[in-house]
Amino acid sequence: MTRTAAVSPLAVLLVTANLAHAEPASYTIEPNHTSVIFEAKHFGTSTIRVRFNATSGSITIDPVAKAGKASIVIDAGSVVSGVPKFDQTLQGIDLFNVKRFPDATFIATDFRFDGEKVSQVSGTLTIIGNTQPVTLNATNYNCYQSPTLKKQVCGGDFETTIKRSLWNMNFGIPFIPDDTRLLIQIEATRD
Repeated sequence: MTRTAAVSPLAVLLVTANLAHAEPASYTIEPNHTSVIFEAKHFGTSTIRVRFNATSGSITIDPVAKAGKASIVIDAGSVVSGVPKFDQTLQGIDLFNVKRFPDATFIATDFRFDGEKVSQVSGTLTIIGNTQPVTLNATNYNCYQSPTLKKQVCGGDFETTIKRSLWNMNFGIPFIPDDTRLLIQIEATRD
């Protein structure tokens, strides 16, 4: 009887912890650990890497129902290449046209899972007023208890290749190819 009494609270604790972890959870994007990067070849030689430093948004994940949704806003004016003159071109009317379209958005409505880990996210990407479907594949996904925030943080690395001409971003084609690699490094803190 003593053994049953000792095991019972532990079993209840484990079941309760699993249920708490398994229910849908809402997260807010942590901007210091989130960035969006585009990569494209320059005249088939080197790789141009462009980074957006300012993002915001929210994510809901339900690992039991294998579902999720996300709304991510990318500040187009935060685009940097490391070359100030090229940054002006990126922000200008030939590419991101940030005066007219200050934000890009990714709205995800379909999450795929491998066990409890997000493996793929599909939705729509809107750039310069044009919206197209996009599927991002996770190359890494993890959740951890942040020692500084005292909250759960989830995130990872997601990537895909898009044809930028689908968004009417034709500047530099064919010298800068249409195929553009999109990488998203994201972390979000549980609300």
